[in-house]
Amino acid sequence: MGLISSAKVTIRAIVAVFLLACAMLGASPQAARADTADINAAARSVVRVVIVLKDSSGYDVIGHGTGFAVSPKLIVTNAHVLAPLLEDDRLRLGIVPAQGRTGYFARIVRVAGDVDLALVELTEDATLPVATLYTGRVEDGQDVYAVGYPANVDQAQGLGLNGLVSPQPPVKSRGQVSGGRRSSEYDTILHTAAIGVGNSGGPLLDPCGRVVGVNAFGTISDNGSDSEFYFAVSMSELAPFLRSAGVTPRTSASECRSIADYDAEEMARSLREDAENRARLAAATAERRIAAEKAARRAELEAIDERETLMGLAGLMVVIALIAGLTTVYFLDHERREPALGAGSVAAFALLAALVSWVSRPSVSDIERRGDEAQREALAAPVANAKDPSPETNRGRFICRLIPARSRITVSDSSDVELQWNEDGCVNGRTQYGLSSDGWDRVMVPEGEQTVSVSHYDPKTRVLSTDRFFLDLQQMNDARQLRGEYQAPACGAGEEAARELGDQQQAIREILPQTPNERLVYTCEPAPVKTAQPMSEDDEKG
Repeated sequence: MGLISSAKVTIRAIVAVFLLACAMLGASPQAARADTADINAAARSVVRVVIVLKDSSGYDVIGHGTGFAVSPKLIVTNAHVLAPLLEDDRLRLGIVPAQGRTGYFARIVRVAGDVDLALVELTEDATLPVATLYTGRVEDGQDVYAVGYPANVDQAQGLGLNGLVSPQPPVKSRGQVSGGRRSSEYDTILHTAAIGVGNSGGPLLDPCGRVVGVNAFGTISDNGSDSEFYFAVSMSELAPFLRSAGVTPRTSASECRSIADYDAEEMARSLREDAENRARLAAATAERRIAAEKAARRAELEAIDERETLMGLAGLMVVIALIAGLTTVYFLDHERREPALGAGSVAAFALLAALVSWVSRPSVSDIERRGDEAQREALAAPVANAKDPSPETNRGRFICRLIPARSRITVSDSSDVELQWNEDGCVNGRTQYGLSSDGWDRVMVPEGEQTVSVSHYDPKTRVLSTDRFFLDLQQMNDARQLRGEYQAPACGAGEEAARELGDQQQAIREILPQTPNERLVYTCEPAPVKTAQPMSEDDEKG
């Protein structure tokens, strides 16, 4: 814009319960505390709203306030900030973002003086990071953060025209909600997060960086100076104002919890599952040992039964042989040769059968050996684990559904995600995941937004997780530069290429903040029919 360019199991179980209890205590709204990254991320959407007068000598700033983006081009501010524009057509409206190199001209879209809200739109080819509105209940006593451009700070810094029309980070102050109040015209939130002249139109944020109100005015002390209580137009006024303007903002009604809370719960869950798995394994092992002992006993009994049967058969054959022998003698005495020959054959066969039966009977050592072998085979059988899917179910097309209890979302869509997974780390037939010591992951650096996403997929548990980092402009440019230094391999390039990608992505991960702003955790189940949109590259560069 011309305006700016010119200017152990038991112990583990106890620890798990303790950590889970701590996490639950920390999750209450009263205990919620802001992560600096959340407030800084929200500050990206805050702008300075300037009213300028153009004359023969150039531009002159005659007033300014604050605003925040509810879409890439639409900004909310207070109606009273724009009042001079409605009275003098020589004035122009400028928007100065929190970061970048320049500012932009804008136009008024809608003004609602009865609720002191206004909507303006950038008239130049530019976009802004978008704020998220909190649609849940704002509790008395909860922490809130005012973000904007108070004039007293500008004056203390000695900022002139160039300072007012040059991008710079907004000022942040912390306070608490003192209660919901209704002014003479509209519903407000009374709070103690300090604001001054110039903060008007800026957002009042919850500890997760979501907008809960629009700062409008403060109380005035007897000497005319700013006092310690301030008012913000509440969401009950802002939401219908945006609806009437046809704006669908990003909203969230989820409980405000920090990533630290989720990390503590994840650790507790992991320890608890580990203890449960160990207990299941111990129980399965004990059952297997009992089964092995039964198998050994059964094999021994079968061998004993076989021994007794063969010994009995041998005895029977001896009796038959004795009878047949006596019969042979009888026939010989009576000179009956043919019957004698037949009886003698029976006697010989019976003696042979008796001998074979006796010799083939299991010995005592054979009985013990059979029992030992049966026991070893039973003990060698793998212990089934129902949580580990078979290799055949680790690949294919899956529908991944969000696990709200394990996810922290302030902006992102929580819809189901379709995931087509191959054993070589190829996703949806076009995106190769990198392989590292942590498993399969992909770092996505889109061109269209100031967000880096790190997705991780565990094919054994079929859990997909995505950490999202809301970065400032410089951090995002650094990430894009690192992303431009390598080319992700095509699917099917092999394990070596996947490992190389994992190493290359590490350079981007090292410049990311330690804590993500969002974490989306999904559980993936085989998809019988195509019902969800495939997971995209988020318009990733390259």
